[in-house]
Amino acid sequence: MYTFADCHVHTSFSGDCSILPELMIQKAIEQGIGHLCLTDHMDYDYVDSDVCFEFDPEEYFRRLTHFQELYKDRIDLTIGIELGLQPYLSKKHHNLIFSHSFDLVIGSIHLVHCRDPYFPSFYEGREEEEAYLEYFECALQNLKAYSNFDVFGHLDYVVRYGPNKNRFYSYRRYKELLDEILRTLIKKDIGLEVNTGGYRYGLHAPNPCKEIICRYRELGGKIITLGSDAHDPSFLASHFKEVAELLISCGFSSYYLFRQRKPEELPLGE
Repeated sequence: MYTFADCHVHTSFSGDCSILPELMIQKAIEQGIGHLCLTDHMDYDYVDSDVCFEFDPEEYFRRLTHFQELYKDRIDLTIGIELGLQPYLSKKHHNLIFSHSFDLVIGSIHLVHCRDPYFPSFYEGREEEEAYLEYFECALQNLKAYSNFDVFGHLDYVVRYGPNKNRFYSYRRYKELLDEILRTLIKKDIGLEVNTGGYRYGLHAPNPCKEIICRYRELGGKIITLGSDAHDPSFLASHFKEVAELLISCGFSSYYLFRQRKPEELPLGE
């Protein structure tokens, strides 16, 4: 039986998740997932004081290395992290990443000039297209400021929360900026995450959308990871078979997992 590698999963080490790491691991084993990478949030200086998106890396590694040993015969478990990128945090991120032996580092944009697109206030008083454009401009700004991570997380994340979601959204509307982002990723050997969280938000598509994934391939991009962005076990490896077919239609025959921050290629299918 073919088993997928889910390389973007959260646990109670993330401020927006209540699922204990061991439970998430056990549920992944029950679902037949072959490889699981836990990638909890590290969003320094997050704007909402009611939620803390920071965790103790020492405790994180202590607990997860224990589970690696405990379940080594049942699942391939690796330790990752999802950085909430902001340009001024580059030194802090650098110190964190070089002080700990993460297998995978995801770089994601959750804040745009100190505002979270998750909240309706990000879109108030302006056109949706302007809000999306600001998000992509911020993504490029962050890439230029800091690039010591392995894959770029959910590139068009902003579309999940826009007033019309992806009803009027397309790669073509932001082609020039998105192409610059993709070329920068390729030049810096940073992979592109295909995140299935978009399906849970009614997009009927992953983040990023198919057009961006195909364009990444056209420009020479090779490194793709699959991530469910699960904060609940029921979403582990959600829509992965559907996304595998999408990737094949874009010209990909493989995807990757990371171990000790080095990519390992896996086939897209049995």
